[in-house]
Amino acid sequence: MINAIAVDDEPLALNVIETFCADLDYINLQKTFTKPTEALKYLRKFPVDLLFLDIKMPSITGINFVKTMQQNTMVIFTTAYSDYALESYELNAIDYLLKPIQQQRFLQSVEKAQDYYQFLHKSDISQKEIFIRADFKLIKILLSDILYIEGVGDYIKIYIKDRKTVTARMTMKEIADSLPAHHFMRVHRSFIVPSIRILSVRNKTITIAERDIPIGNTYVDYFFTSFGK
Repeated sequence: MINAIAVDDEPLALNVIETFCADLDYINLQKTFTKPTEALKYLRKFPVDLLFLDIKMPSITGINFVKTMQQNTMVIFTTAYSDYALESYELNAIDYLLKPIQQQRFLQSVEKAQDYYQFLHKSDISQKEIFIRADFKLIKILLSDILYIEGVGDYIKIYIKDRKTVTARMTMKEIADSLPAHHFMRVHRSFIVPSIRILSVRNKTITIAERDIPIGNTYVDYFFTSFGK
């Protein structure tokens, strides 16, 4: 079940979203807000998976709203203006809906969100690949090709054998949850490594593909127990 909220200064627009969501068994629209500040307060206490967000609101634009959020949440922008399309996709929005929103177009958007949600929460530990949303598309990455993963602010960088590094807006927890735990270890607040790629370990430093990766103090006991030192 995808938990969602909707934010729009127009109550009629919120009514449309509520009506469309009521017909879907995989979307739980928890609340709607006409005031963005109240929505931000709610999100700090109750993070959600999906946000339906108007772009042009009096107190704050939807673009700035997303930049203010403290968690990584799927976003479907809703607006009567087409001017913000490019900027919204630069924020890795799931979709951009023009008002008045048609039900079929709405369904296409939430199906995209459902597909992405399933990729993020894939629990089959025998999976051989993951899909990452980056550069306005879903990119397939073979698990066996991953060298290591680095967290940089609100983004992650996935270093891949013989391929360009993939940068995506995700948290380290989200990417860790999507990986099979018996093959990948979080060794630092900023690093996840596949055990098969470890070339050597000296003191609290791992070497992978000529890169030295530190083992954080919080992860030392877990790493050496798991790695079999």
